Amino acid sequence: MTVSGVKPFRFGVNMVIPESRAAWVEKCRKADELGYDVIGAADHLGMAPPFPALVLAAEVTERARLNTFVLNAAFYNPALLAREVTGTDQFTEGRLELGIGAGYVKAEFDAAGLPWLGAGKRVDHLEHTVRELKRLYADPDHKPAPVQRPGPPFLIAGRGDRLLTLAAEHADIIGFTGTRKVPDGAKLAPAGLAEITERVEFVRGKLAGRDVEFNLLPHFARVTDDRKAELENLHRLVERQLTVEQLAEVPTALVGTHAQIAEQLVGTRERLGISYFTVLEANLEAMAPVLELLRGR
Repeated sequence: MTVSGVKPFRFGVNMVIPESRAAWVEKCRKADELGYDVIGAADHLGMAPPFPALVLAAEVTERARLNTFVLNAAFYNPALLAREVTGTDQFTEGRLELGIGAGYVKAEFDAAGLPWLGAGKRVDHLEHTVRELKRLYADPDHKPAPVQRPGPPFLIAGRGDRLLTLAAEHADIIGFTGTRKVPDGAKLAPAGLAEITERVEFVRGKLAGRDVEFNLLPHFARVTDDRKAELENLHRLVERQLTVEQLAEVPTALVGTHAQIAEQLVGTRERLGISYFTVLEANLEAMAPVLELLRGR
């Protein structure tokens, strides 16, 4: 199947290594100069605090948008989060995208002294948070007021039916995890192409004509002249949960020369309608030539 009316490519990089101010500034400038469309800050304990990190990124870059990729909604009170979001949108002059999800790492809840509620309760809190943020965005008396109207765009990311249904109703951007269904709190596992396709089609059936952007975080990006050997290495790395043949077709494993990866991304956009890809910080420089190959497409 080929998706009609595909969107132009966008590329983000998710910063996950907490370093000095100087190191953060340097890598954000590099991402901007290399042509990344979005600079993201992860929301995990032991990493940089997302909102201050994005304000600093805005100060030292000229062009890239900035996002939280993605907030753990369970860590936040909605009213206090609204202040952080709208204030950050002010301080970044309207460059903020708000990425948010239900949270999935049980160890972080334990470390923060927060109760590990079931998946349903976490999605309940996410839904309450999204609705409250939208209400506060629209309140003319809410201060600080966002620069973007009606507020910073939502990127809602996850896998389950309820969460993706919520995203289909409220999100401007829907993030797919590319993982398979596992018991709540268990270690994430990579999904095959059929599973990823099913999740995308599930969302498409819930959109009711709304125009949204689809995002995916490739778990692996390996630039190599020997694609077969690298796919065999990944097969071992994922503990043989996917075969070499499956890894060769999943959009979450970008493997090959820059030209091969570029064509893989074009194929993913044509088949699934995913046009916005976020790579991990470790792949910042290696993936830059791919961005150049796909610029304007």
